[in-house]
Order: sequence, then C-alpha cells, then structure tokens
Amino acid sequence: MKASRAEISPAMRELSTWIANAIRKPLPREVAERAKVHLVDTYAAMISGSRLLPGRKAIEYVKARGGNPEAGVVGTRIVTSIPNAVLANAMLAHADETDDTHPPSRTHPGSGVVPAALAIGERDRLPGRTVLRAIVLGYDVCARIMLAADEVHFRRTGHHPSAFGRIFGAAAAAGALLNLDARQARFLLSYAAQQAAGLSTVYRDAEHIEKASLSGMPAHNGATAALMAAAGFTGVDDVFTGERSFFYAFAPEADRSRLSNGLGRDFEILRCGIKRWPAGGPIQGPLHVLRDLMRDHAFKGGDVERLVARMPEKDLHSVNNRDMPDICVQHLLAVMLLDGTVTFKSAHDYTRMKSPNVLALRRRVEAVGDPKLNDPQRRWRCVMEITLKDGRRLAHQTMAAKGTSEDPLTRADEEEKALDLMAPVLGQQRSRALITALWNVEKIRDIRALRRLAST
Repeated sequence: MKASRAEISPAMRELSTWIANAIRKPLPREVAERAKVHLVDTYAAMISGSRLLPGRKAIEYVKARGGNPEAGVVGTRIVTSIPNAVLANAMLAHADETDDTHPPSRTHPGSGVVPAALAIGERDRLPGRTVLRAIVLGYDVCARIMLAADEVHFRRTGHHPSAFGRIFGAAAAAGALLNLDARQARFLLSYAAQQAAGLSTVYRDAEHIEKASLSGMPAHNGATAALMAAAGFTGVDDVFTGERSFFYAFAPEADRSRLSNGLGRDFEILRCGIKRWPAGGPIQGPLHVLRDLMRDHAFKGGDVERLVARMPEKDLHSVNNRDMPDICVQHLLAVMLLDGTVTFKSAHDYTRMKSPNVLALRRRVEAVGDPKLNDPQRRWRCVMEITLKDGRRLAHQTMAAKGTSEDPLTRADEEEKALDLMAPVLGQQRSRALITALWNVEKIRDIRALRRLAST
C-alpha cells in the first residue's frame, strides 16, 4: 500500500529533501577548507592501513572476489566493483586508529563516508567539488543519526554507535552522487536501516580486523543501499517514525528533530576531531599535555620519577593497559618520554611493548579515570602531574587537545601527520603530489585522477 504524505514525518521530509539537493548547494569557505583537511586525513589513513594486517586481509578478500572495474582500492592497483572497493577502502581507513572522529556522536565518519563517495565519483567520473560536497553531507547524516538516537543508550545496550552512523553517512553521500530524488532518498534510508548493525564486542578484538570490518561493512552496505535505490528498489517511506520504526527498535527515547535541525546551516564536520597522534582518541589529551611539558621544561624519560595522567573516566576503559600499542595510554606515554614524540612507526611497534627501557618507564606512569573530566563532547581532556628525580613537580592540562574542533589541525599539522603515514608506502615525492592534489580537489574535473597518485 502506498504511503500517504501524512505518514512522512517533517524530520524525514526535510532530511530526504536535503540528501536529494545538498550537492547542488555551495559550501561555506570554512566548511570546504575543513572538509579538505579531513579528506587528506582519510587518504593518509587508507594508505597506511593498506600495509597493516586488517588492510591486507581486506585487499586479499576483494582481490579474490573480482568484480566489474568501477573503482580503485587505495594503495594497490586493484580496480573492482563499487561495493568491493568501498568495503576494502573503508577497512583500510580504520585498519588502525588514525582516522577522524565525531566525538559528540562517537562515530568515525571519514572511514565510512569518504570511501563510498570516492567509489561513486570514480565510476561516474565526477568532479572533485561535487564529491567533496557529498562527503560533507555524509558527515552530517552519519553524526545526526547517532545524535538523534542518543549514543549513550546505544552503548549501554551493547551497540556500536560508529557502525550505525557510518552506514547512513555512506548511504547519503553515495545517494546524493547518484542524483536520487527525495522519495528515493527515503527508500535509501530505509534500506540502510534494515542493514544497520554493530556490537561493542569489537573492543575485544586483539588484531583490529573485526573492528576494521565495522567500518568496511557499514560503508559497503550504505553504498549498496544507494545503488539499490538508484536501480528502482522501493520500500518504506519513513523508517524513522511509525509502527516498529528504526528508533523503536534501537532508541525508544530518540529525539527525531535532531535528524534535520540546522541542515545546511550547522555542519557536523566542524565538530569533528582529527587525531594529531597516530593513536586512539582518548590518548590524544595525555600525549598533547606530555609533549607540551617536555618542550617547556626540557626533561627526558630518565628524569621522571612519577607521571600521573588524569583523563575522562568514561574514556579510560578504551585505552587502559591494552595489548595493542596504539591504543594503550601507559605504553605510548612511556614511548613519548623516551623518544620525545610518537610516530606511526613507534605507535605500532609491538616489540617495544616488551622492551626493558619502555617497561621501566611504564611502571612510573599511572592513568587515572576522573569523572570530573567526563565531557559529552569528548574533547580529549587530560590533567597531568609529573614528579622529576630532582624534586621538581610539574603540572599541565588541556580541556580540548590539539585536533579537537576547538583547536583543529591546520594544513601544516595535517601535512606532517599525512606524510608520516603515506611516505613509507608511496614515497615522499608521490605523497606530496597526492596531498597537493587533495588540497586542490575542487579543481579536479574527474576524481578518478586521484587513483593513479594513490596506487602502488
């Protein structure tokens, strides 16, 4: 039975209309600039991820699947179908913990949205400015789904907010590039809702492969939902309201108005965070503060008697004495004390987790969960106290570490990070050429031109 117009809620009508029209609306300059920083960051994550175990598994998997040559897999010469390329590139982007975040919704938009937009753009040879506009739309939808749903409720019931957000963000970006109309966009959202899934058990994944798949599968399924809607698949006109809706199943207390409030005015990409350090989000604050203290007071690891890092209680559990180096706060603080910095290589060196000098310093490092530092915006906070062997006591703090929306990375900051991730795979010259092309993405007539720069 065909749904009547009265059965479509105002929030759904506004959201679906925006998905259908957004790529024809110009972006404010600040939003376009921030989007390019996130695009560079996501490419860097994909390229470095192509050499990590989850990325290698993803590449092996899609290579064996074959598929129509529609879009490329970053860091390789594989050209495969859109769903396969999106799956692989999204897993590459989250093969590690270097990709961006939207702290208020606890999602990782870039690793889901960017691969979906790039794949459609490559197949249809779309201009860079159009793809960039779709990426911004995808970030908005990814974040708004979880802001409406209340990610706190999601986590308490065992769901993984980022997996849910990614599928809707990828679907919206892909659907916009496929020129879906508002009704098709509603079907797209319904097909995305039917496939939405993800459990927080992935935090127990020791090799990060399953966690990376929680980027790959939502992005794959979101892009597939868009392709199905474009092919004429019909469905439910409003999956977010009415009997047994998406929110009925997953978030009964949802605020549906957050799906559409401020669309076209309040861009969620401006509230995203980019990790300055190649480590889990909660570790950004402690590394930020320690780097400042070491720079300002000129001490080394051997000078430290005791280090106490107080951080948000709700975030500590994700990074507390973990077995993976890049998500273990105590380990990375010890590495920074020894090296003066943390690089992609040092953050992923499992052998150093057993190194005697690292372990000796790690015994002097204490991480404390402080409920007073909990923050719904998750602005990577840390209060640190260090006692030196000469008796000096040092203290420093941040309530919003470098990379948060309050202190975003500049182009120079992002280039430094991106080169650290890209150069071991592409080499310095090609990495710089790719970064330059991404800074000028709005001038690219055919987004497929990026494939050559990002392949090996």
